[in-house]
Formats: sequence, C-alpha cells, structure tokens
Amino acid sequence: MNNVSQKQEKIYFGLDISQKTIEIFALKGEKGVPFGKILNNQKSLNDFFDKVPFPSKTITVVLETGTHSAWISYCLEQRGYEVIVAHARDLAFIYKGDKKSDRIDAEKLARVARADKKLLHPVRLMSKTRQEALLAIKARDLLMKERTCIVNAIRGFVRSLGIDDAEYSIETISKMYSVLPKEIRQNLRGLFSVLTAINNNISSYDKRLKKIAEEYPETKILQQVKGVGPIIALSFALIISDPNRFSSKECASYLGLVPKRDQSGETDKQLGITKSGNKLLRRLLVQGAQYIMGPFGEDCDLRDFGNRIAQRGGRIAKKKATIAVARKLAITMLALWRNPDVKYDPHFKAANKQNRCA
Repeated sequence: MNNVSQKQEKIYFGLDISQKTIEIFALKGEKGVPFGKILNNQKSLNDFFDKVPFPSKTITVVLETGTHSAWISYCLEQRGYEVIVAHARDLAFIYKGDKKSDRIDAEKLARVARADKKLLHPVRLMSKTRQEALLAIKARDLLMKERTCIVNAIRGFVRSLGIDDAEYSIETISKMYSVLPKEIRQNLRGLFSVLTAINNNISSYDKRLKKIAEEYPETKILQQVKGVGPIIALSFALIISDPNRFSSKECASYLGLVPKRDQSGETDKQLGITKSGNKLLRRLLVQGAQYIMGPFGEDCDLRDFGNRIAQRGGRIAKKKATIAVARKLAITMLALWRNPDVKYDPHFKAANKQNRCA
C-alpha cells in the first residue's frame, strides 16, 4: 500500500471480478498501482480495504455487473466509498479488447471512471431487501422453466406411442398418469413424480409471493390492469424501484422492448428489439401481453392496439403485436404508479374521445 501516495486526491480502484478471485488496480492521478489478486470473498475484500491508507471520501471503486456485484457494492458502500457498477454489456472496449487480462480490465475500469463515469453506463442496484424478495420470483421462474421442459418431454414420449395428450394443459397433465398403460406409467413414474413436486412448489411460491406483494402498496395499483397479477406487479415494483426513475421511453428502452437501430445514409434497417435490461421482467411483461391478446383477455385499449398491429398480416405480425403490447403495458403500469389517485380505465381512448366530442 505504501506504493501509493497518501496525498488528498481522488483514488480510483478498478475491480475485475471472477468466480474465485478479484483483480485490483488503483489509480491516483497518472500513477497506477496493480495490487494483484485477492480471493473473492467478504473476508479477503475487507482485509484488503482495511489496509488502504486513504480517507473513504477520496475513494471510488469501479466494478462490472455480475453475480457478485451486489454484495460487493453493499460491502464497499458501508465503508463510505463511492461505488460505480458499470454495465458489462455496454463495455465493448473491455470484453472485445485485443489485449485482455484481468489486470488490464481492472485498469481500464479505473481509468474510464476517472475520465468520465457516464462512459461506464452505471447501473443502480436494488436494495438488499428488494433483492431478497426478487429471489423468490427468480426461484419460481426457474421451476416454471423446468416444468415446461418436463411437460414437453412427456408429451413427446406419449405421442410417439400414439397416445393423445391434447386434452391436458400444462397444469393438468399430471392427471394423465393414472390413465396411462401400466408399463408406460412405470417408465415415466420419475418424471411425473418430479412434475408433481414442481407443481406443489410453484403453488407454495405463488402464495408466498402474494403475501410479499401485499407489503408493497404499489402492486395493488399495478394490478388494476387485467393481465397483471401479483407476480408481474411485484417484479415491476422491485426492479423499477422508483416510478420517477425513468420516462416512459426510457422505461421501455431499459426493459429491452424497443427496436434496435442500424441507420447509415439511405439505409435504415428494420431490426428486432434490443433485449437489453432485465430479462425476467421483460419475459413476464410479454406473458402479460399474451394474456391480454389471448382468448381470456378483456376488451380494452391495449388489446385493440395489439389487434391493429396483428391485422397488418405477415409472418411475424402476431409476435410484433405481443411485443408492442408488452411495451405499452410497461408504460401504462409506470403511468399508473406515478398517478396513484387515477383509476385505470381500460377504455380510456374511447372515453377521452367522447368527452372531447361532448
């Protein structure tokens, strides 16, 4: 540590984090000091920064988004440090560099932070309490994926034997087990057993998440939209955190529901959505849009909006309509959250047009 001057000047620490180690590079003015690697655990991190001989207000620590970014940032913020969590996906100058190593990556983070923090595309992490609540949603989401995988496998197996499964939905396919021939039951017993356990656990998570949602009053406001249940509402509240954090366009962009852009001269390509931001919330919003556009969705402005796009025809018109409704749904939910005293009107456009004509 004595290699770095104790003069009162801003110190930038770049941290390149891997599963087992953390590479640390310190930058003070033009002088850089590579400290090498420490183990990736809380004790090693605290032991290192306990020896740093600078006031906490002079220290800025930079790291990339990843599995360990949340707990490391909490740990360092408690010391009074400024912590910047850089958006890893937007740092092509790091992950596409010709000369790439942990030390070089850590140095780049420190130098860019000193030059202009905005170049790091910093993200804002949610509080520990919200992160713990989101953990239940992520666990349920994983079980849903596993259930879909098992159900698809069972359907494939029984169809290959000439057994019709059309009358069974993903929720009721467990009932098929009792009507299968004895030999097939024996061969598929393990899959149906796991499927039953997964269904039971999903039901438990649904009950738990409903209770957690009650702790966040904004979820009740968001559930005014039919197609938005406790899980979508809670995920939106936890991940967005603050209704004034984004404008409507910024919210859609943050969730990766806006088209990519590749324009040069007379060429302006039509591309798919960016798929940036939180994958879980984007997927849940798409599921909400699918319900709104589906057979059980009620007649509303969102459904009419999607139908107009779907009616344009084309191979992927329906898919585009679903994505557009998901984007509109996110914007609607944000508007409702910002204006809690305004009741959601599913036919707002028609009512507004009638009022103007009156």
